[in-house]
Amino acid sequence: MKMMGALVAHFRRAAGLTQHQLAGQANVQPETIASVEQGRRSLVPALARVLDAIMDTKGALITALDHLPEVDLIPVWAEAYMDLEREALALSFFANQVLPGLLQTENYARAVFESRVPAFSQEEIDAHVVSRLERQEILRRKNPPTMSFIISEAILLAPLGGAEVHRETLRHLRACADLPGVALQIMPLARTTHAALDGPFILLETPDFQRLAYTETQRGSQLITDPDEISILGQRYAMLRSQALTPEESRRLLDRLLGEQ
Repeated sequence: MKMMGALVAHFRRAAGLTQHQLAGQANVQPETIASVEQGRRSLVPALARVLDAIMDTKGALITALDHLPEVDLIPVWAEAYMDLEREALALSFFANQVLPGLLQTENYARAVFESRVPAFSQEEIDAHVVSRLERQEILRRKNPPTMSFIISEAILLAPLGGAEVHRETLRHLRACADLPGVALQIMPLARTTHAALDGPFILLETPDFQRLAYTETQRGSQLITDPDEISILGQRYAMLRSQALTPEESRRLLDRLLGEQ
């Protein structure tokens, strides 16, 4: 990220632009340009193309981004998503295997990282758990993002971490379902149709009103900026919301699983 940030700063100065001027022409916040130049935020392809056009760099930024060493590529996308998640206006999650990180308890997160193959060391597990819990600060912000979660009923039934952790997780989900700005929906196992059989994904909207998507696989992750791909995932998410239980029905299901109804 620091290399890409240094390139942006170099080309901006060569073009005779301030950070505020470049941000205005790119239709982003000045803080976005400052964060990219300081290496605190990854340069995403969509913004790289816009900056190349504004500063007449003949595609230098997008070319540099496309040719980052593979060893650096996955961390760049993961870090880029984390930056965007912290600042997002809206987040929509579909999960079918494991709870989204923003909904995990400390014990559930620990069970997730302890299940990893090849195994993490205890120090690595502790560090990952701390990092995951820190991400949840956005839930307690004065103005938290609008958040939608659609999670498979299979996740609720799987006793990951054991019986005590399982019950703690269900209680935590029930509490999250009542948070302002949070819509939690459960996709029942009994459905005969399903709009997202290809797997989990996340949709987000940035403070600049840019719509992006993020997916993870067994060996990597991808930040999606292509409008056509984002449109497809948006259509799938809309269909998922109609197929899943309503937030009210989902809360009642959690109550039943907790034995409170």
